[in-house]
Amino acid sequence: MRIRLAVVALVAGSALGLTAVAQAASTLTGVVGPGFTITLTQGGKKVSALKAGSYTIKISDKSNIHNFHLTGPGVNKSTSVAGTGSKTWKVTLKKGTYKFVCDPHAATMKGSFKVT
Repeated sequence: MRIRLAVVALVAGSALGLTAVAQAASTLTGVVGPGFTITLTQGGKKVSALKAGSYTIKISDKSNIHNFHLTGPGVNKSTSVAGTGSKTWKVTLKKGTYKFVCDPHAATMKGSFKVT
């Protein structure tokens, strides 16, 4: 009986661990400001390519002169220029190219990534 309980606990723990890994893998972090910087990362690494699917994007807007604006197939989300703080977006990324910019400073504060 103890062995069965141990196996059940191990399987349940593994499933929870995989769920946490899957959630971490599908979470992106966007940061704009406080200087003239804008980034999108996943697990601390710059995002350049992603698989199509559902993602949670946690935005940290650190300046009232910038915004974070994400556009691409089926997605058009942004923070306000005057506002600061945190936002969380749930998005479904489809195949194509996505761009993120600070609208007032789009010539220099920008990035993009591909979704396959």
